Amino acid sequence: MSEISKETLELRLKQLKCHFTWKLLLKDTEPDELEDRLNDQLTFLVTKNKYMVYNLLAYMMHLKGDYPKAIANLEKAEEMIKENNPDGTDHRYLVTYGNYAWVFYYFNQYEESQKYIDKVEQIHEELKDTPGRAEIYGEKAWALLAFTAQHYEESKQCFEKALKLEPEDPEWNSGYATVVYRLEGLNGRKFPASECRSLELLKRAIEKNPNDLVVKALLALKLQVLRKPYIEEDIVQAPSNPYLLRYVAKFYKRAGMVDKALELLKTAIDLTPSSGALHHQTGLCYWKKYLYYKNEFPSKNIDPSIIEKTIFHFEKAVEYKKMFVFAYLDLAKAYREIEDLQKAEETYQAVLALSNLTDEERQKIYYIYGCFKERYMKSESEAIDCYKKSLQINILQNEREKSETALRRIYFNKMKNDFYDDEAFAFLSFVHKTKEERKDAIDKKKP
Repeated sequence: MSEISKETLELRLKQLKCHFTWKLLLKDTEPDELEDRLNDQLTFLVTKNKYMVYNLLAYMMHLKGDYPKAIANLEKAEEMIKENNPDGTDHRYLVTYGNYAWVFYYFNQYEESQKYIDKVEQIHEELKDTPGRAEIYGEKAWALLAFTAQHYEESKQCFEKALKLEPEDPEWNSGYATVVYRLEGLNGRKFPASECRSLELLKRAIEKNPNDLVVKALLALKLQVLRKPYIEEDIVQAPSNPYLLRYVAKFYKRAGMVDKALELLKTAIDLTPSSGALHHQTGLCYWKKYLYYKNEFPSKNIDPSIIEKTIFHFEKAVEYKKMFVFAYLDLAKAYREIEDLQKAEETYQAVLALSNLTDEERQKIYYIYGCFKERYMKSESEAIDCYKKSLQINILQNEREKSETALRRIYFNKMKNDFYDDEAFAFLSFVHKTKEERKDAIDKKKP
């Protein structure tokens, strides 16, 4: 192919709406972990839209440079569409054909790439009135939801666009409810019942698809958090489904039935042993048991196997899911508990070195790391540095206030020993000035 025709082909490829143009970057995910998760979905989830999973798997194979496997997954996607599409509606092929075009381009098969671009354009030509936009928005939304939490907000927006075009579609309703549920719980956020949009969205999703047991489990968890009535029997189904078992186990853990939760998690891990999320949940259950014995029976020796199992599963969580921020923080906390401060330090350093950290996550980590430096490592200067870094990120108000309180306490103590401590005086003056500016801003907004 000549340079000019290749450039033309590239321009046409960039117009396609598929995984290759959705800015799903390698640095934002863990290819092996996501591949395992997608294969588990193919094994355990019952859905007519498995072709979307094959499409995303094909893109993952591209990221790993394995184009024959990418093509094999696209062939499976195409086969699934044919099986579940008896009316022959062409718009379901748009994303798959777009992916084909890109894979063949990277595989240096330019004529094949051109062929699939032509197929996409032909479908758009035939579907002038209904160009398949809902299908494209919906598949993009699911891909973003599967990739990383950084994409959740964009995923939500895509589901909204799909639902605007097809408001009754069960898949888009389930996906929209799921991503809103996840956003509400992201980084430990808590909302009052009046602000929990996911509650009504989950109910609507179940109305559209009564057989979606995972969405039922999410609804039960949301009702549990909000202390509203729920029917336990609705989520205790499909024991061979590790996705459902994970949520049911979380439900039981919150209800204080930790042993029951561990029983379910063991079954789930037997089915999907490389699931970082399941190992993390298991570690949290053992941690809860450990704290129970520590707080309720302080004079008795705690079975050492409990904290050992806690650490084992947290270590497995970060091994299998290397960008799992909160698993690192929980692991560091467990190391602190057994006074292995060197491993705790290494774990904090590892989580701060992750390439996909959001500012929100970084702010939280710096505050926690500052507490570790101050209380366990007895390094006031390093603690100050961490608290300042957390304070400088203006996202989580709670972390800002806690960091500011910690710095005030440290600097007041420093000034007790030396009233003319320049660093302490400068910081306290800065805080005072900032608070005055905030107060002035609030006063100006008042009517």
